Amino acid sequence: MTLRNIAIIAHVDHGKTTLVDRLLQQSGAVRTNQRVDERAMDSNDLEKERGITILAKATSIVWEGTRINVVDTPGHADFGGEVERILNMVDGALVLVDAAEGPLPQTKFVVSKALKMGLKPIVVLNKVDRPDSRPDDVLNEIFDLFAALDANDEQLDFPVLYGSAKEGWMAESPEGPKDQGMTPLFELVLSHVAAPAVEDGPFQMLGTILEANPYLGRIVTGRITAGTVKPNEMVKVLDHEGNLVEQGRVSKVLAFRGLERASLEEATAGDIVSIAGLPNATVAHTICALEINSALPAQPIDPPTLSMTFRVNDSPLAGTEGSKVTGRMIRDRLLQEAEGNVALKVAESDEKDSMVVAGRGELQLGILIETMRREGFELSVSRPRVLLTRDEAGQLLEPIEEVVIDLDEEHQGAVVQKLSERKADLIEMKPSGGGRVRLVFHAPTRGLIGYQSELLTDTRGTGIINRLFHGYAPYKGPIQGRRNGVLVSTDQGEAVAYALWNLEDRGPMMIEPGARVYQGMIVGEHTRGNDLDVNVLKGKKLTNIRTTSKDEAVRLTPPMRMVLEKALSYIQDDELVEVTPESIRLRKRHLDPNDRKKAERLRDAENAA
Repeated sequence: MTLRNIAIIAHVDHGKTTLVDRLLQQSGAVRTNQRVDERAMDSNDLEKERGITILAKATSIVWEGTRINVVDTPGHADFGGEVERILNMVDGALVLVDAAEGPLPQTKFVVSKALKMGLKPIVVLNKVDRPDSRPDDVLNEIFDLFAALDANDEQLDFPVLYGSAKEGWMAESPEGPKDQGMTPLFELVLSHVAAPAVEDGPFQMLGTILEANPYLGRIVTGRITAGTVKPNEMVKVLDHEGNLVEQGRVSKVLAFRGLERASLEEATAGDIVSIAGLPNATVAHTICALEINSALPAQPIDPPTLSMTFRVNDSPLAGTEGSKVTGRMIRDRLLQEAEGNVALKVAESDEKDSMVVAGRGELQLGILIETMRREGFELSVSRPRVLLTRDEAGQLLEPIEEVVIDLDEEHQGAVVQKLSERKADLIEMKPSGGGRVRLVFHAPTRGLIGYQSELLTDTRGTGIINRLFHGYAPYKGPIQGRRNGVLVSTDQGEAVAYALWNLEDRGPMMIEPGARVYQGMIVGEHTRGNDLDVNVLKGKKLTNIRTTSKDEAVRLTPPMRMVLEKALSYIQDDELVEVTPESIRLRKRHLDPNDRKKAERLRDAENAA
């Protein structure tokens, strides 16, 4: 059977996973009466809740005697490490672009990687059924983008299809015909994408996706470069320098068949398969026959830009909500994550019972914390810190991101002002139709921590922000952080409504009556710039003297809700976020007020020196 390997790449929310759904349905991989969730490829809970793809996944479709292996990729640049590896496995790419929004930063990021690897793209303009679609303008923008990314003549001569994945049709013009379904796309893939290049010689395969299975152990997925592999065959694993990692026996060879995985008796070169039975093999390792001594070249991964410290939860409420609370458990879980996710770096910290985790962005680290809390972990997390470097001359450099913001015209003044305060440079401003404007900035990563929620406030919820790592540039100096101080609890117990009511003029609260608090826990935001210790346990003193007036029922203002992403961006350097399976609390690093004063004096002395 002839083979084709393709990846679907696009910006977030442009319809990649929906397109895969339609391809599966039309090829007969899914029975007409089979119950399939919408976005069948988004398998884990977080993906379904957020409506985004986090992990790259493969599937396969048979069309007219040809097996097409399709890889669905994440659209967020934070998960770009996934995309970069995947492109090693495929010979062609479907570049999916929203016919109204046009190519956005993540499109640019992934397309540049695909073009560098020599892949010939097929451009698909999706969502042409939208009332604000502008397919001709978007096609010109895509051409300009390809030219800007130094595409060769063959890559610039890309075929184009128009259609709507949601409605389930593709055609060579925006008007249709709409009755052919996905057939034009299948035919274009067969004619435009080359069959996988196969080398002569014994078995070789580069690991690109790693996952753990409770029954089969570690499973490594990749494309077979040369030779064949069978179950029970002896193979060896080499790292990228060609050193031997392990020798072992293949217990199972699995291949994607629609939404299921099937066990194979033999897998041949060019096919994308999963191999089980090798406990130490990981991403970027070469799995090969015993006689081979050189490793396959692996794609370098962009370096991480943000780091956080993951610590053991040492608050007075530690261990009351989660089941995994020890430093050893947290350490093992983070090291396991780093094995499968090459964009993450995990290192030991100087502090006791803590690990430093470096990644691509807030979203990637936020997803990791959310996954861990659902698994029953308790931990406390520091504020995200930007990873600075120095050049040859010793000059301090910091990561800069390209930020594209789409918003209504009336809000652009507020956004430009806010971002200039955060040391961002305005690069481009152009109208994008329908009273909306597109602003392009180059902004330091540390200035963007926590900006997303502020943007939504400034634009009445209509602004869309997209970020992409641009490169390192000279350090731009200090950036003003949170201006307000916080209200800190002085005692341990349950918060009382009467006390919260009396503290309302001090600032907005973050807790409700009955919430468990402890000394050093942050319970609200102060209206001034300094921190204030408050007692939220103080009840009303009752006497036996009757009054003519009845006691008023206490009416409280609803508290500020702190979700994980908001909490991470809100805290300062001397504060932590306590994350448990049931709650997210903010606290001071030093719970005792005397320890806090000492730490503050030390900081002031260091700054003065």
